[in-house]
Parts: sequence; C-alpha cells; structure tokens
Amino acid sequence: PCAQRGHKIREFCKSFNAETKTIEKATPIPVVITIYADRSFTFELKTPPMSFFIKKAADLKSGSKLPGRDKAGSVTKAQVREIAEAKMKDLNCDTIEAAMKMVEGSARSMGVEVAG
Repeated sequence: PCAQRGHKIREFCKSFNAETKTIEKATPIPVVITIYADRSFTFELKTPPMSFFIKKAADLKSGSKLPGRDKAGSVTKAQVREIAEAKMKDLNCDTIEAAMKMVEGSARSMGVEVAG
C-alpha cells in the first residue's frame, strides 16, 4: 500500500533493516508506521509478541492444542521475570510484578506451566 500512494518503500526498508540489524533473525517485530502528508514517515519498533518470548523460553514450536488440559512445556519464575522486563515498555502496567502476572496469564493460555 505504501508504494501505491507514492511513499518511498525502499527508504523504509533501508531504515528498518538498519534499526533491526542487531535483532536475531526470524524474530517477529511489530512496527507502527506513521506517514505524513509530505510523504515522509516515521516508524516505531515494538517488542516481539509475548507468545514468542514464552515459546523461546520453554523451547517450544507451538503452545498446547488443549490449554488447561495438556501442558506444552514450562518456564521458571526467573524466565517470567526476564520476559516481563523485556515487554515492560509495551505493556499497560506500572510494576514488574503486574507485568509478570500478565506473562504468567499468557503462558497459562498457551498451556505452559510456570514452575517455581
């Protein structure tokens, strides 16, 4: 859609690649792009989805097919804290404890047990 409206897609790609060159390959990175009337743009990189961090910590390819019944894997409280710290800037909470509860809830919904 950007190219159809006369926006500089190559310029965006170069800027995006420069910003993400230190991020591990195959990591999903949500982006918010703002395009202005003069055809300039800005973009903001967000942190990867929480499910990505949980699957990586639990060494999983996917969550449980039957969350609540079958466990797909487990993560430790230390891993939950690391994920919460990484996601903190994109979460709607004020404390690390609140962020950890959000991570734990997401883990449970994926069938991932929080151990320890």
